Amino acid sequence: MAIGDIGLTSSMRSNLMGLQNTSRLLASTEERLSSGKRVNTAVDNPANFFAAQGHNTRANLLSGLKDNISEAIQTVKSADSGIKGVLSTIEALRGIVTQARSAINDTVNSGTVLGGSATGGSSGLTGQYNRLVEQLNNLVSDSSYKGTNFLTSGSVTLTVNLNENATTKIVMSGFNSGASGLAISGGGGSLTVAGTSGNLTSGDLETASGLNSIEATLNTAISTLQTKASELAANLNTLTTRQSFITDMVNTLTVGATKLTEADTNEEGANLLSLQTKQSLGTTALSISNQAQQSILRLF
Repeated sequence: MAIGDIGLTSSMRSNLMGLQNTSRLLASTEERLSSGKRVNTAVDNPANFFAAQGHNTRANLLSGLKDNISEAIQTVKSADSGIKGVLSTIEALRGIVTQARSAINDTVNSGTVLGGSATGGSSGLTGQYNRLVEQLNNLVSDSSYKGTNFLTSGSVTLTVNLNENATTKIVMSGFNSGASGLAISGGGGSLTVAGTSGNLTSGDLETASGLNSIEATLNTAISTLQTKASELAANLNTLTTRQSFITDMVNTLTVGATKLTEADTNEEGANLLSLQTKQSLGTTALSISNQAQQSILRLF
């Protein structure tokens, strides 16, 4: 049935349109109160809606990067722990060299103390030295995190994206911190970890010049490890700084999106009360208009 087919007085149609408009505003106000947003769809405010959507999308992408950065931080920490273990082992090797210096002056017991086996030194200080080198290589092999080990080879790399477009990144490289990489002699011949080969023999510990050479190698290894540890620390600082920055940026984007769309609940509550009153008055006015029309029936 067409609207024009129903005959309504001008006052009734005016009141009806007022009620319809009030009902529409009530529905909109109730939606804002229930969602807490004044912009729920693009129809409400296209500019704010799409701007807020862009902020939220970027915030989600950045949040995903935080997980990758967290994993990279743990990888670096794993390598750092490994370096600390290797340094501790090298200090123990230096201690054996110190004991060997004393032993070579003991002409009676030096052979026993040094473990004078010509086949590789399986006892005494020589055996202790070789076993420590083996443990050093084992420690290097175990310093991995989710399959990435910065201490086994220079060919190991890890790329970490620092922004959502992958235009900012950090590339970290590993190095060989095993016995072969640090030029430390000794270790078991059966080990293949980090390129270990051969054994230190008691003959290597019998002269001051031999001990000086070993100690110089150990000192160089310590210096190399300290340099690499410094590089890892710099990378770790970069990652943690960027992680904090992303956390702050995600918060900024989220707050920005919220401010573009959030509703003032106090204002909307006041609007609701006003509209409810207006609706009640409109209903009364429509009823009065209807009563005026019904009074015509009294003429019959």
